[in-house]
Amino acid sequence: MGVKTASSRRWLLWLLAGLLLAALPAPAQQKRKLATRTTVKTKAQLERERRNTLRRIRETSRILEQTQQKKQTSLGQLNALKEKITVQQEVIKSTSSELRYLDSDVRQTETQVKVKQTALERLKAEYAQLIYASSKTANSFNRLMFLFAADSFNEWARRLSYVRQYSEARRQQVAVIQRTQQELNQQLTGLTQKRQQKTVVLGTQLNEKRSLLTMREQQDQVVQQLSQQEEQLRRELAERQQSIRQLDNLIAQRVREEIARAARAAAARAAAKAAAAKASAERAESPTATAAERTTARREAAEAAEAATAATTRTDRVSLTPETAELSSSFADNRGRLLWPVARGFISQRFGRHAHPVLKNVTVENRGVDIQTAAGEPVRAIFEGKVLTVANIAGMNNVVMVQHGEYFTVYAKLRSVSVSEGQTVKMRQAIGTVYTNAEGTTELQFQLWRNSTNLNPESWLGRK
Repeated sequence: MGVKTASSRRWLLWLLAGLLLAALPAPAQQKRKLATRTTVKTKAQLERERRNTLRRIRETSRILEQTQQKKQTSLGQLNALKEKITVQQEVIKSTSSELRYLDSDVRQTETQVKVKQTALERLKAEYAQLIYASSKTANSFNRLMFLFAADSFNEWARRLSYVRQYSEARRQQVAVIQRTQQELNQQLTGLTQKRQQKTVVLGTQLNEKRSLLTMREQQDQVVQQLSQQEEQLRRELAERQQSIRQLDNLIAQRVREEIARAARAAAARAAAKAAAAKASAERAESPTATAAERTTARREAAEAAEAATAATTRTDRVSLTPETAELSSSFADNRGRLLWPVARGFISQRFGRHAHPVLKNVTVENRGVDIQTAAGEPVRAIFEGKVLTVANIAGMNNVVMVQHGEYFTVYAKLRSVSVSEGQTVKMRQAIGTVYTNAEGTTELQFQLWRNSTNLNPESWLGRK
C-alpha cells in the first residue's frame, strides 16, 4: 500500500508540474508575437505609402487625360506618360514588398500552426495518461480507502489535497486542450485568409505589370510621333530659350534694383547713425567730459562712419533690416520643408542641364523646375514675403516674383495674377492660376534665388 501511495503521489506531482509548464508561454511564442506586431506596423506604413502612390497615379492620369484631349502629340503628354510610368513602377515595387510581407506572414503562421498542432497532440497524450492513471488507481483501491488508510490526521489531510489536485489537474488539462484547439482553429482561419490575400495581391501585381507594359508602348509611340516633328520641336525650343533669357534678365534687373534700394536705405540709416555718433562725440569733447567718455564717443563715431561707407559700397547682396533678416533666416531654416507652389502635379523638367527628351544631341538648361499640373490649378506663395514684381513675358505669360529677405521665389507661366507689386503675402496665399497652352499642357515654371545666386528648388521644397 505504501509503495502504491508514494507512486500515485509522485505521478500526481509530475502531472501537475507538466500542466504548469504547459500553461506558461514559451519564449519562442513571445518572440513570434513581437515579430507579428512589428510586421503589422511595417505593413501599415507600407499601406500608407501605397495609398499616397495611388493618389499620385490619379493626379497624373488626370493631367495626362487633359493633354490627350488635344489630338496633337506634345512634350507635355510625353512628360505625363513618363511620370505615370515612374509612379507605376513605385506601385509595383510596393506590391512586391507587400507580397514579401505576406509570404513571411504565411510562413510564420504555418510554423505557428505546426507548433500548436504538436502542442495539442502532446496535451491530448498527457490527458490520456491522466485518464489511464486514474483508471488504474480506481481499480486498485477507491478514494475512501486511500483516504482512510492514512496513519494520522495530517496524513489524511495531505491525501485529501492530493485527490483534489488530481481532479483539478484533469479539469485544467481539459480547459488547456479546448483553449489550444480554439487557438489552432483561429490560426488555421488566419492562414487561409492570408493565402487568399496573397492570391489577390499576386493578381493585382500581374495587372499592374500589364498596365506598365501598355504605358511603355504608349510612350514609345509618343516619342516616335514627336520625332517626326523635329522642326517644330526645334522652333519651340528656340522660343523657350528666348523666353528664358528674357525672364533671366527680368530677375537679374529686379534683384539688382532691390539690392541697390536696400543699400540706399541701409546707407541712409548708417549715415543718420554716423551723424548722431559724431554729434555725441563733439559733445563729449566738452571740458566737463571725462577721458573715458571722450574715448568711447570717438570710437562709436568712427565705427558708425565705417558702417556708413560699407553700406554705400555693398552691391552683391540685399542689405537686411532686423525684420527682413529674421524673415530670411526663417526661410532658410525651412529648407527641405517649404510648401509646393501647387497642391497637385509633378516635376516635368528638373533643375540644371538635361538632354532633350526627343531631340538628339540637344541639351536644355532649366533655371528652376517645371511643374506640370491640372488645368486651372491655383498657384500659392510658398512662404510669406513681399511681391516684388508682376510682369508679362512672351512665352512665360504672367510672372510673379516674391521677396523673402535675401531670398526670391519666381512663379512664371501664370494665366492670371491675384496680387500686386508691394503687397505682402502669407504662406499658402493664392497669387494666381497656372496657364494651359494650346497643346493642353498646364505647366508652372518655378525658380528660387538667393540674391543673385540661382538655387535648385527641389532641395528646398518639402514632400507633397
